[in-house]
Parts: sequence; structure tokens; C-alpha cells
Amino acid sequence: MTMFVLSPETVWNPSILDFPTAPRKILVRGLMLPRRDVTWGFIFRMIFESQVLRFAITLLPFGIAAIVWPTAALPVSQAPLVMLFAIGVVELRVLRIPREKRKEMTTEAKAATALDSLNFRGRRILAQMAASRGMETGTIFLVVEQSDMVRVPPMTIVSVQLDEGKSRLVPLTAEERAVIRDGLFDDEFTERDLFLANQREGVPFRSVAFKARGVSAHARLAAFLEASA
Repeated sequence: MTMFVLSPETVWNPSILDFPTAPRKILVRGLMLPRRDVTWGFIFRMIFESQVLRFAITLLPFGIAAIVWPTAALPVSQAPLVMLFAIGVVELRVLRIPREKRKEMTTEAKAATALDSLNFRGRRILAQMAASRGMETGTIFLVVEQSDMVRVPPMTIVSVQLDEGKSRLVPLTAEERAVIRDGLFDDEFTERDLFLANQREGVPFRSVAFKARGVSAHARLAAFLEASA
């Protein structure tokens, strides 16, 4: 799994996560430095998200050609348009799907089912979290953001954000992070299912909203009894 539950406690540089409104995208805010609850699969996938690394890999054959065939070094170094063309092909055609072909990746029905699953599971997670925290006001968001690159495992970043307060990114306990990891995706609804739905609609950023006042009395009582046990 290449999902990472993001909170101030799970990164070394939480200062980049300060933002004034919610829900808010995370991937565009800069390089995260995971601190805990991270898999090697996510680390490798996050490294591959770096444009500099991808460009270097794309241009590597040109460097090898210049070394293996010294006489080709000068022509290679003077062919920037060819290098730019190679980068464009890899970035736009190999690692991404043209807009007109995205709808072929999954059916409309499967995409709708995936989004329904995200909303149902997201609201269930948020309701449990709001009840355990005793929240009575405000809106809480489960924000799920995925990279738009195909032919590599989906990279998913999940965070919980608030619509009020100085810090909109919610600090999460180890138990809350575990609830998200265990309750959001499984064999019936996978990261790839959501990825395909996102690709079809061209939307890599999803948020599920839950109003704290919507927590039922039963859920609050269950949370109270669990905390008292």
C-alpha cells in the first residue's frame, strides 16, 4: 500500500502544512519528510514523484550514448529539442493518460461506486473521530489526494482538516491514524479503484465533509464508554 496518513506528528517538517482554508491540497505545498507510520513502498513512490529525478532518468540514455560513443557526445549535447521531446513523451504519454482516453480506464458505474464507497467510509471515520473527541460544532474533512501518474502504483495522501482554527490540519493520535488506514481501503475498495475514478473525471483531489453536530447520541455514548473502559 502506498497510502500515507498525514498529520503534524507523521512528518519532520510540519511547518509546510500550515494553510488558512480547508479543505486544501497537500502535494502542491512542497516536499514532505515522513517521520513515522510510513512504508518503504510510499517512500520510493514519493521519491519518484520528484520531477528532477524523473527528468534525469529520462535523459540518462543520452548520457550513456555520449559515454559509449564519444563521437556522438557533441551532437547529443547540441540536441536540446530532442531531449525536451523525450521528456514530453515520458511525462505526458507514458506516465500520464491523454484527457480523451481517461474515460476508457473505468466505467461510469464503477467510478460512481468507488466515489460512493469513499464518501460512506469517510463519513463513518469522521463520525467516529468527532464522537471520540467530543466535537459539537464545526465541519471536519477527510481529504484524499492522489498523484495523477499512471503505470506506477497510486500514491495516496490522507489527512483530516478543519474549517476553523489557526491550524487547519488536525493532529491525529496513533489510534486515529490506524482507524483511517484500516477503515478507508481494503480488498473491496482499493486505492486503485479510487485512482481510476479520479482519472476518469480528471479530479485527483477528494474531500469528504462531516458536520460535528451530525454525530448521533448513540455514537457519543459509545465513544464515552470506550474512553471510560
